[in-house]
Amino acid sequence: MSDRHVYEYALLRVVPRVERGECVNAGVLVYCRPRSFVAARTHLDEARLLALDPKADLPGVRAALRAVEGVCAGGDAAGQAAGDDAGRRFRWLIAPRSTVVQPGPVHTGLTADPAAEAERLLDLLVR
Repeated sequence: MSDRHVYEYALLRVVPRVERGECVNAGVLVYCRPRSFVAARTHLDEARLLALDPKADLPGVRAALRAVEGVCAGGDAAGQAAGDDAGRRFRWLIAPRSTVVQPGPVHTGLTADPAAEAERLLDLLVR
């Protein structure tokens, strides 16, 4: 048997002005069902976001990104999702929404270490 498992991931995008269709990648969600793993890694490039919208609500965006991380972490930080399994939390987070912080399409891959994969994707796609 292979020690690599299928995982799914989606980018977290900040869309400061929906009518313009511009976005900044600000994080990645990673879910690996065989490992019951779900995590969010975020990095907000504030200068890039402010270049798109000088009036962007930076504290609000940071709070939304922290909330996503909290839902992934589970426990008290997950709020109503605290009792949900990793897969259900991931599916809830990737559901389409029309807010400033939005999930992108879901992609798949293979990994032996989902946590390391989350860091790799953050470096590759966000930073």
